[in-house]
Amino acid sequence: MTTSHKIYVAGHRGMVGAAIVRTLTGQGVAPGDILTRTHAELDLTNQGAVQAFFKQEQPTQVYLAAARVGGIHANNTYPADFIYDNLMMQANVIHAAHQHEVQKLLFLGSSCIYPRLAAQPMTESALLTGTLEPTNEPYAIAKIAGIKLCESYNRQYGASHGVDYRSVMPTNLYGLGDNYHPQNSHVIPALIRRFHEAKVANTPTVTIWGSGTPKREFLYVDDMAAASVFVMNLPKAVYDQHTSPMLSHINVGYGSDITIAQLARAVSTAVGYQGHIDFDPTQPDGSPRKLMDSSRLNALGWQATVNLENGLELAYRDFMRKIGL
Repeated sequence: MTTSHKIYVAGHRGMVGAAIVRTLTGQGVAPGDILTRTHAELDLTNQGAVQAFFKQEQPTQVYLAAARVGGIHANNTYPADFIYDNLMMQANVIHAAHQHEVQKLLFLGSSCIYPRLAAQPMTESALLTGTLEPTNEPYAIAKIAGIKLCESYNRQYGASHGVDYRSVMPTNLYGLGDNYHPQNSHVIPALIRRFHEAKVANTPTVTIWGSGTPKREFLYVDDMAAASVFVMNLPKAVYDQHTSPMLSHINVGYGSDITIAQLARAVSTAVGYQGHIDFDPTQPDGSPRKLMDSSRLNALGWQATVNLENGLELAYRDFMRKIGL
């Protein structure tokens, strides 16, 4: 891909934003055509600062991957921060994009937008059909608002100003740039760290919370980035043919799920841990299943390419780099 456009990637230091930058440069976008700002350089919750940035830089495309994110503990502890920061970032960036004549924007959401008891696999049409998971409801509400901001600007300014703002909803992501914090990380990075530490300490058994029976879907982050660039660059007529004005978001998933027990065995293999894996069914399992229906994206011509075995090997190498090995 070659381009003379200026592409702003909001959240380029996050796992997904960094992968989008890698994907763009890998497809031929010159590094000088990619705009990035750290949080210290640009606070996206500050409307005036965002307006000044768009006025000065005049980007022609925006990938909105910036967000305040965290696990259950963080969502429960800081619900006001999660809803306020995410609402403000989205509103400021999307509104400034429109005011400064950005016609192409891609908003990145989350699978938590869907009802807690949504039918599996979760289709785009499940949005707003039921009660959300209480532990991350503020974050989910903000992400839903981001989808509706994009749709509303399209409906009001699409015909008159050429506004074309799109949304993608990823499943559980992992890979380069993940957070391997002992308490605050998601399941794959947490398991990578635990199995690595058990291997180093020669611990005979690792015990995993829950029964091991819940099923989850995982997508390597560079696949997510490739899907984001793919959706951003779809011809508008094609995008419109597969969506509707008030149901315009697109799921991005791997296409199949595995049990937590299968995942644990796969991670232990990638790490090289040869001990025993136990499960503690007295601990909570969470939802029995979370699988995205990605048939809309598949029909548009995109499929994930990185399988779990290869993705976990890449993720483990990333972890080893982060701890200096």
